[in-house]
Amino acid sequence: MSPEEQKLALDLAYQPLDLGPITLPNRFIKAGANENMALRGLPTKALVKHHEELARGGVGLTTVAYLSVTRDGRTLPDQLWLSEEAVPALRVVTEAVHAAGGKISAQITHGGSFVTGIFQPRRLLSSMSGLNAAGLLRGNLFRRAMNEQDMDQMVGHFVAGAIKCMEAGFDAVEIHMGHGYLLNQFLSPMDNQRTDEYGGSAENRARFPVRVLREVKAAVGHRMAVLAKINVADGRRSGATVEDAIVTAKLLEEAGADMLVLSGGRNVESGWFMFGSNMNLEAMQRVLGRWSLSGMAIGATAKTAPKVTFKELYFWEYSKQIRAAVTVPLAYLGGVKSADNVASCMAEGFEAVVIARALLREPDLVTKWRNHPEEPALCDNCNSCIAYIYHPAGTWCIHRPPNSLEDNQMIATSS
Repeated sequence: MSPEEQKLALDLAYQPLDLGPITLPNRFIKAGANENMALRGLPTKALVKHHEELARGGVGLTTVAYLSVTRDGRTLPDQLWLSEEAVPALRVVTEAVHAAGGKISAQITHGGSFVTGIFQPRRLLSSMSGLNAAGLLRGNLFRRAMNEQDMDQMVGHFVAGAIKCMEAGFDAVEIHMGHGYLLNQFLSPMDNQRTDEYGGSAENRARFPVRVLREVKAAVGHRMAVLAKINVADGRRSGATVEDAIVTAKLLEEAGADMLVLSGGRNVESGWFMFGSNMNLEAMQRVLGRWSLSGMAIGATAKTAPKVTFKELYFWEYSKQIRAAVTVPLAYLGGVKSADNVASCMAEGFEAVVIARALLREPDLVTKWRNHPEEPALCDNCNSCIAYIYHPAGTWCIHRPPNSLEDNQMIATSS
């Protein structure tokens, strides 16, 4: 691009974006990435401050991560879940973001068989039955293939959860279909080896996740934008490919998705692919304890991971193939580290950019690039922040002052 074209492309990122019934103030989205700022399933004061700071820093749409649609869909003990009690506390978060000039999305999900931090006294729901490797550390040894009745009930849970998000004042819901959670367990051949109409082809594997989005859209689409987060690929030879992702994207487009957020990888099997670089083992063991079960498991997994050097826009080639195949709005995610990266995304036809780690380092990064586009993000991709997802004070960038532990021990209230 010429300098003039680059400037025009970057300027577009700061223009409003219509998504279904809502309008974002700009095209910058904070990714749904586990904050660990919840207590007994409710948001804490720390979560309010976190998302308010992002909105004040210029983020157009900030995403609250991993709101489970049921109590037994949680992966971690304190994880947010959409109970009646949670609605007024979540409203404190949404009102703070709105007062700061931003919009806010709720990432809704269900862990399925991916439950690593809680023991469940029964077989976990998934796309198929059998041994459950992801749950071994917590005694969740087996999983059960969902039947039609299970699917009907789960669709109802997602719809009810989305309605609670609407009541709590969220502007959008993002249905999480990536990273190894329940809906991804249907999409990915790593999990889905069914022989009925929900298994086999990419179209069949997408059938249940697409139904979830269609019915959520019918329930709340008049008031909220309905997004879906999908994998561009699983990052493993036995996993879903970009060709599978194109099939999923086309079906979600037909089902009425207002935008697709393009991510990649699986939490257990290919974290290096998800983050475009290797896990920070030292930080993980510092937070979890080297000799804890989790610390030892992560250490063992790290030894088998390929060595990956971070590069900017690391999902670029995958995402461009999806962009060429569909017309639904797409949000590019993966290694956005400069205003030039943002301009490239806009020029390629992506409607938004999604950022996580760089915004932990600089919550005002969007404003910085507006005023000083020549300055790159300060994030050095050390990946320590991923480890601090498990810290009692919630995740933060180690290059900034630590979070207040006290704030993360107080439920969000309007007083």
